[in-house]
Amino acid sequence: MENRFDKEQKYLLAKKKVEQIAKFYRHLSVYLVVNTILSTLFIYNDINSGDTFNEAFFNFGNFKIWFFWGIGVLVQAIGTFGLPFVFNKDWEERKLKQYLEEENRKIK
Repeated sequence: MENRFDKEQKYLLAKKKVEQIAKFYRHLSVYLVVNTILSTLFIYNDINSGDTFNEAFFNFGNFKIWFFWGIGVLVQAIGTFGLPFVFNKDWEERKLKQYLEEENRKIK
């Protein structure tokens, strides 16, 4: 009975993780498509206003939405995948051992 409960719980956690990953990739796709369209329109409008292609293309105003929305995408990516290179399980175990060793030294 308990084994079945564990399997169901693991299944639900895995399902939730897969849904979270799918949601991230949908958000990333929308981010890329919408920003590409908007940047193209902004550059096109600048060129029609008299700017050269280089002036329009290198205008930060045409790409600032990439930056600010990108921060949101980055935050969602960290929430979805974590920071595996910095705060993974190995890091947690090393820190735990470090603190235990420090406490043991204090006691002696």
